[in-house]
Amino acid sequence: MTIRVRQVAAACALGAALTACGAPSAPHASRPAHSAPSAAVSRPPTLAPGPAGLTPVFKNGPRVDGKTVALTFDADMTADEGPRAAAGEHFDNPQLIATLRTLKVPATVFMTGRWADEYPAEARAIGQDPQFEIANHSYSHYAFTGDCYGLPTVSPDRMKADVERAYTAFRKAGVPNAMPYFRFPGGCYDRQALKTLSAVGVTAVQWDVVSGDAFATDSDAVAQQVLEGVKPGSVVVMHCTRSAAPATERAVRMIVPELRKKGYRFVKVSELIGATGRHH
Repeated sequence: MTIRVRQVAAACALGAALTACGAPSAPHASRPAHSAPSAAVSRPPTLAPGPAGLTPVFKNGPRVDGKTVALTFDADMTADEGPRAAAGEHFDNPQLIATLRTLKVPATVFMTGRWADEYPAEARAIGQDPQFEIANHSYSHYAFTGDCYGLPTVSPDRMKADVERAYTAFRKAGVPNAMPYFRFPGGCYDRQALKTLSAVGVTAVQWDVVSGDAFATDSDAVAQQVLEGVKPGSVVVMHCTRSAAPATERAVRMIVPELRKKGYRFVKVSELIGATGRHH
Protein backbone atom coordinates (compact mmCIF):
# COMPACT_ATOMS: atom_id res chain seq x y z
CA MET A 1 0.00 0.00 0.00
CA THR A 2 1.29 3.43 -0.87
CA ILE A 3 0.98 6.07 1.80
CA ARG A 4 0.54 9.57 0.39
CA VAL A 5 0.71 12.45 2.82
CA ARG A 6 0.44 16.09 1.86
CA GLN A 7 0.06 19.33 3.70
CA VAL A 8 -2.22 21.16 1.27
CA ALA A 9 -1.40 24.65 2.36
CA ALA A 10 -0.07 28.00 1.35
CA ALA A 11 3.30 27.17 2.81
CA CYS A 12 3.71 24.48 0.20
CA ALA A 13 2.95 26.95 -2.58
CA LEU A 14 6.60 27.82 -2.34
CA GLY A 15 7.38 24.40 -3.71
CA ALA A 16 5.37 25.10 -6.84
CA ALA A 17 7.58 28.05 -7.64
CA LEU A 18 10.78 26.13 -7.09
CA THR A 19 10.33 23.89 -10.09
CA ALA A 20 13.82 23.40 -11.47
CA CYS A 21 16.27 21.82 -9.08
CA GLY A 22 19.73 20.52 -9.83
CA ALA A 23 20.17 16.78 -9.57
CA PRO A 24 22.58 15.84 -6.80
CA SER A 25 25.97 14.86 -8.08
CA ALA A 26 28.43 15.35 -5.25
CA PRO A 27 29.95 12.27 -3.59
CA HIS A 28 27.88 10.72 -0.87
CA ALA A 29 28.51 11.70 2.71
CA SER A 30 28.97 8.67 4.89
CA ARG A 31 26.40 9.71 7.49
CA PRO A 32 24.76 12.93 8.72
CA ALA A 33 26.90 15.11 10.93
CA HIS A 34 25.04 13.91 14.02
CA SER A 35 26.38 10.38 13.69
CA ALA A 36 29.79 11.36 15.02
CA PRO A 37 29.27 14.15 17.56
CA SER A 38 32.12 15.53 19.58
CA ALA A 39 32.49 14.38 23.16
CA ALA A 40 31.07 17.72 24.35
CA VAL A 41 27.87 17.41 22.32
CA SER A 42 25.15 14.98 23.35
CA ARG A 43 23.24 13.14 20.65
CA PRO A 44 20.08 15.03 19.63
CA PRO A 45 16.79 13.30 20.39
CA THR A 46 15.16 11.35 17.57
CA LEU A 47 12.07 9.20 17.31
CA ALA A 48 12.31 5.44 17.08
CA PRO A 49 11.84 4.00 13.59
CA GLY A 50 8.27 3.35 12.56
CA PRO A 51 6.72 0.02 11.52
CA ALA A 52 9.01 -2.09 9.32
CA GLY A 53 11.87 0.26 10.19
CA LEU A 54 10.43 3.20 8.25
CA THR A 55 11.71 6.71 8.93
CA PRO A 56 9.62 8.12 11.80
CA VAL A 57 7.49 11.20 11.14
CA PHE A 58 7.06 13.97 13.72
CA LYS A 59 4.21 16.49 13.42
CA ASN A 60 3.82 18.07 16.84
CA GLY A 61 4.93 17.65 20.42
CA PRO A 62 2.88 16.54 23.42
CA ARG A 63 -0.21 18.61 24.11
CA VAL A 64 0.12 18.08 27.87
CA ASP A 65 3.65 19.34 28.61
CA GLY A 66 2.71 22.97 29.08
CA LYS A 67 2.49 25.69 26.46
CA THR A 68 5.47 25.11 24.20
CA VAL A 69 5.64 25.99 20.51
CA ALA A 70 8.37 25.58 17.90
CA LEU A 71 8.77 28.14 15.14
CA THR A 72 10.47 26.57 12.13
CA PHE A 73 11.77 28.36 9.05
CA ASP A 74 12.48 26.77 5.68
CA ALA A 75 15.53 28.31 3.99
CA ASP A 76 14.70 27.33 0.42
CA MET A 77 16.90 27.68 -2.63
CA THR A 78 17.11 25.43 -5.64
CA ALA A 79 20.14 24.52 -7.69
CA ASP A 80 19.01 26.54 -10.71
CA GLU A 81 18.55 29.80 -8.84
CA GLY A 82 22.20 30.83 -8.72
CA PRO A 83 21.82 33.26 -11.65
CA ARG A 84 18.84 34.88 -9.95
CA ALA A 85 20.85 35.33 -6.77
CA ALA A 86 23.74 36.76 -8.78
CA ALA A 87 21.31 39.23 -10.35
CA GLY A 88 20.28 40.49 -6.93
CA GLU A 89 17.39 38.28 -5.79
CA HIS A 90 17.60 37.53 -2.08
CA PHE A 91 16.82 34.01 -0.91
CA ASP A 92 18.12 34.74 2.58
CA ASN A 93 16.52 36.89 5.29
CA PRO A 94 19.13 38.22 7.73
CA GLN A 95 16.64 40.66 9.26
CA LEU A 96 14.42 37.76 10.28
CA ILE A 97 17.32 36.03 12.02
CA ALA A 98 18.27 39.33 13.70
CA THR A 99 14.69 39.77 14.93
CA LEU A 100 14.61 36.26 16.37
CA ARG A 101 17.85 37.03 18.19
CA THR A 102 16.52 40.33 19.52
CA LEU A 103 13.31 38.68 20.71
CA LYS A 104 15.30 35.76 22.14
CA VAL A 105 13.22 33.20 20.27
CA PRO A 106 14.85 29.78 19.75
CA ALA A 107 14.09 28.38 16.30
CA THR A 108 14.83 25.52 13.94
CA VAL A 109 15.91 26.35 10.39
CA PHE A 110 15.29 23.67 7.76
CA MET A 111 17.92 24.53 5.18
CA THR A 112 18.57 23.27 1.68
CA GLY A 113 22.17 22.48 0.86
CA ARG A 114 21.98 24.85 -2.09
CA TRP A 115 21.05 27.70 0.29
CA ALA A 116 24.08 26.89 2.44
CA ASP A 117 26.27 26.92 -0.67
CA GLU A 118 24.95 30.37 -1.62
CA TYR A 119 25.07 31.89 1.89
CA PRO A 120 27.83 30.03 3.75
CA ALA A 121 28.57 32.85 6.20
CA GLU A 122 24.92 33.09 7.20
CA ALA A 123 24.57 29.32 7.44
CA ARG A 124 27.65 29.19 9.66
CA ALA A 125 26.41 32.04 11.89
CA ILE A 126 23.03 30.38 12.36
CA GLY A 127 24.56 26.95 12.89
CA GLN A 128 27.05 28.17 15.50
CA ASP A 129 24.45 30.16 17.46
CA PRO A 130 23.03 28.04 20.32
CA GLN A 131 19.72 29.88 19.95
CA PHE A 132 19.17 28.06 16.65
CA GLU A 133 19.49 24.60 15.16
CA ILE A 134 19.89 23.73 11.49
CA ALA A 135 18.07 20.75 10.04
CA ASN A 136 17.98 19.22 6.58
CA HIS A 137 15.53 20.29 3.83
CA SER A 138 17.28 18.32 1.04
CA TYR A 139 20.04 19.65 -1.17
CA SER A 140 18.18 20.55 -4.32
CA HIS A 141 14.53 20.87 -3.23
CA TYR A 142 13.37 18.10 -5.56
CA ALA A 143 10.20 16.40 -4.39
CA PHE A 144 10.45 12.93 -2.88
CA THR A 145 7.13 11.86 -4.46
CA GLY A 146 5.45 12.51 -7.76
CA ASP A 147 2.78 15.17 -8.18
CA CYS A 148 4.03 17.44 -5.40
CA TYR A 149 2.89 21.00 -6.16
CA GLY A 150 4.68 21.08 -9.49
CA LEU A 151 8.11 20.20 -8.12
CA PRO A 152 10.30 17.91 -10.19
CA THR A 153 11.16 14.68 -8.44
CA VAL A 154 14.29 12.97 -7.26
CA SER A 155 14.35 9.27 -8.05
CA PRO A 156 14.34 6.79 -5.16
CA ASP A 157 17.92 5.75 -5.91
CA ARG A 158 19.06 9.39 -5.44
CA MET A 159 17.06 10.33 -2.34
CA LYS A 160 19.65 9.24 0.19
CA ALA A 161 22.43 10.98 -1.74
CA ASP A 162 20.43 14.20 -1.92
CA VAL A 163 19.92 14.31 1.83
CA GLU A 164 23.56 13.44 2.53
CA ARG A 165 24.74 16.06 0.03
CA ALA A 166 22.92 18.68 2.08
CA TYR A 167 24.77 17.58 5.23
CA THR A 168 28.01 17.86 3.26
CA ALA A 169 27.09 21.43 2.25
CA PHE A 170 26.40 22.32 5.87
CA ARG A 171 29.78 21.03 6.99
CA LYS A 172 31.49 22.87 4.14
CA ALA A 173 29.82 26.09 5.28
CA GLY A 174 31.08 25.58 8.83
CA VAL A 175 27.94 24.30 10.52
CA PRO A 176 29.31 22.07 13.30
CA ASN A 177 26.33 19.93 14.27
CA ALA A 178 23.39 19.89 11.86
CA MET A 179 20.45 18.06 13.40
CA PRO A 180 19.27 14.59 12.35
CA TYR A 181 15.92 16.01 11.22
CA PHE A 182 14.62 16.16 7.66
CA ARG A 183 11.76 18.11 6.13
CA PHE A 184 10.47 16.84 2.82
CA PRO A 185 10.30 19.47 0.06
CA GLY A 186 6.66 20.44 -0.30
CA GLY A 187 5.90 18.29 2.73
CA CYS A 188 5.25 15.37 0.35
CA TYR A 189 6.29 11.83 1.16
CA ASP A 190 5.16 8.24 0.76
CA ARG A 191 6.14 4.83 2.06
CA GLN A 192 8.93 4.49 -0.51
CA ALA A 193 10.54 7.75 0.63
CA LEU A 194 10.29 6.76 4.29
CA LYS A 195 11.82 3.38 3.54
CA THR A 196 14.66 4.84 1.47
CA LEU A 197 15.64 7.43 4.07
CA SER A 198 15.67 4.93 6.92
CA ALA A 199 19.34 4.30 6.16
CA VAL A 200 20.15 7.96 6.85
CA GLY A 201 18.86 7.81 10.41
CA VAL A 202 16.79 11.00 10.38
CA THR A 203 13.44 11.87 11.89
CA ALA A 204 11.12 13.46 9.32
CA VAL A 205 9.59 16.67 10.64
CA GLN A 206 6.27 17.98 9.36
CA TRP A 207 4.08 20.58 11.13
CA ASP A 208 0.59 21.17 12.46
CA VAL A 209 0.36 24.95 11.87
CA VAL A 210 0.77 26.52 8.43
CA SER A 211 1.65 30.19 8.60
CA GLY A 212 0.65 30.95 5.02
CA ASP A 213 3.71 33.21 4.64
CA ALA A 214 4.80 31.85 1.26
CA PHE A 215 4.43 34.75 -1.20
CA ALA A 216 2.27 36.60 1.34
CA THR A 217 2.52 40.38 1.61
CA ASP A 218 0.01 40.83 4.44
CA SER A 219 1.91 40.26 7.67
CA ASP A 220 -1.25 40.78 9.74
CA ALA A 221 -2.95 37.86 7.96
CA VAL A 222 0.09 35.63 8.48
CA ALA A 223 0.22 36.48 12.17
CA GLN A 224 -3.49 35.88 12.60
CA GLN A 225 -3.30 32.48 10.93
CA VAL A 226 -0.49 31.39 13.26
CA LEU A 227 -2.12 32.77 16.40
CA GLU A 228 -5.38 31.02 15.59
CA GLY A 229 -3.68 27.70 14.85
CA VAL A 230 -1.16 27.28 17.66
CA LYS A 231 -1.81 24.72 20.37
CA PRO A 232 0.54 23.37 23.05
CA GLY A 233 3.28 21.41 21.31
CA SER A 234 2.67 22.96 17.89
CA VAL A 235 5.23 23.11 15.10
CA VAL A 236 4.74 26.19 12.90
CA VAL A 237 6.12 26.21 9.36
CA MET A 238 7.38 29.55 8.03
CA HIS A 239 10.09 30.60 5.56
CA CYS A 240 13.46 32.31 5.70
CA THR A 241 13.52 33.72 2.15
CA ARG A 242 13.06 37.42 1.48
CA SER A 243 12.04 36.99 -2.15
CA ALA A 244 9.39 34.34 -1.53
CA ALA A 245 8.20 35.27 1.97
CA PRO A 246 8.61 39.05 2.38
CA ALA A 247 6.09 39.44 5.22
CA THR A 248 7.55 36.85 7.59
CA GLU A 249 9.80 39.07 9.68
CA ARG A 250 7.00 41.56 10.35
CA ALA A 251 4.63 38.73 11.21
CA VAL A 252 7.10 37.28 13.70
CA ARG A 253 7.26 40.61 15.51
CA MET A 254 3.50 40.34 16.04
CA ILE A 255 3.31 36.61 16.75
CA VAL A 256 5.96 36.39 19.45
CA PRO A 257 4.60 38.89 22.00
CA GLU A 258 1.03 37.66 21.52
CA LEU A 259 1.94 34.03 22.16
CA ARG A 260 4.02 35.02 25.16
CA LYS A 261 1.00 36.89 26.56
CA LYS A 262 -0.91 33.63 26.26
CA GLY A 263 1.78 31.86 28.27
CA TYR A 264 3.63 30.11 25.45
CA ARG A 265 7.32 29.30 25.60
CA PHE A 266 9.31 29.06 22.37
CA VAL A 267 11.47 25.98 21.90
CA LYS A 268 13.42 24.26 19.16
CA VAL A 269 12.10 21.15 17.44
CA SER A 270 14.66 19.04 19.29
CA GLU A 271 13.00 19.88 22.62
CA LEU A 272 9.59 18.84 21.35
CA ILE A 273 10.96 15.59 19.94
CA GLY A 274 12.72 14.90 23.24
CA ALA A 275 9.47 15.47 25.12
CA THR A 276 7.63 13.16 22.74
CA GLY A 277 10.19 10.44 23.37
CA ARG A 278 9.72 10.78 27.12
CA HIS A 279 5.95 10.34 26.74
CA HIS A 280 6.53 7.09 24.86
